[in-house]
Amino acid sequence: MPVLPVPRRPGAAARLGVVLLAAAALLCGAPTAAADEPGWTVEPASGRAGAARPYFYLAGTPGAVLEDRLALANPSDRERTVTLRGADADNTADGALAVRPARESVDAGSWISFGGSATVRIPPRTRAVVPFTVTVPPASSPGDHPAAVVAAEGGREAAVRVHLRVGGPTVSALTVEDVAVRGRGAAAVVAYTLVNRGNVALAPELAIRADGRFGEVPGRAARALPVELLPGRRVELTEPWPGAPVLDRVSLTVTVTASGAVPATATATAWFVPWNLVALTGGGLLLLGATAAAALFLVRRTRGAPADPPPPEPDVAPGRSPHHELTGASR
Repeated sequence: MPVLPVPRRPGAAARLGVVLLAAAALLCGAPTAAADEPGWTVEPASGRAGAARPYFYLAGTPGAVLEDRLALANPSDRERTVTLRGADADNTADGALAVRPARESVDAGSWISFGGSATVRIPPRTRAVVPFTVTVPPASSPGDHPAAVVAAEGGREAAVRVHLRVGGPTVSALTVEDVAVRGRGAAAVVAYTLVNRGNVALAPELAIRADGRFGEVPGRAARALPVELLPGRRVELTEPWPGAPVLDRVSLTVTVTASGAVPATATATAWFVPWNLVALTGGGLLLLGATAAAALFLVRRTRGAPADPPPPEPDVAPGRSPHHELTGASR
């Protein structure tokens, strides 16, 4: 049986060739800078035992000068110029950790100094170790002073945390404030604000108890929050509450605990009303009520209408029979 040729649209081969050429041009013309990635990295230099460290931890008394080392690695094929500086660690509004410039001498970021090594040139495929010092002011307050070391080059920045503790009395204290319920149903959340009123960083745990008027309402069991609450900071957080009722008046008790701190509690009351159902039911009841009122009005009107008056009784004197007067007759 002869094989029939498959008909092709005019110009299909030409269009296919153009597409292939364009793809080849994109592949061949891709920038080679990707071969230099990841560029450079920054981390604490290995400790004496050679173990990797996720962050710096330094402790000293007021007036002490502490020392440590930062490691910069350049695995790329070109030289890198990296600038180093100290910064303060901070909590964002949602509890995440971020860095901000050291604004005052009381900020721990301003205590960090790289001396003449604030700008470092790193040859290709080279690792550099840079020393730095932390000078604790004599009048600094005891407790945790979160800071960071920031490395920057070409618009890119990377930071390494510095956990700095100044010797002296420490206080763990926190409060929970502004408890409120937002949303309804499966989208309901409990909003609240945590405030660290002590001088040490805290790792808080949260529990929610719910008491309903119409029955048991599930709360939230105690769990660790993915937040490191720094001294003097406040964060606004929300906790999902999938067990929120459909119809009830609920009293909430939010309890937050942290190691060494007295448990903090706050309460709130929330109404849960299915407004869509209420609107639908209310509309039906309103229509039913209007219909019943109209029917009652008609019934009352019909019963209260006067009947046709009876014919008048003739005027008859007592003891006499009635007679008819003939008009128009002659004697």
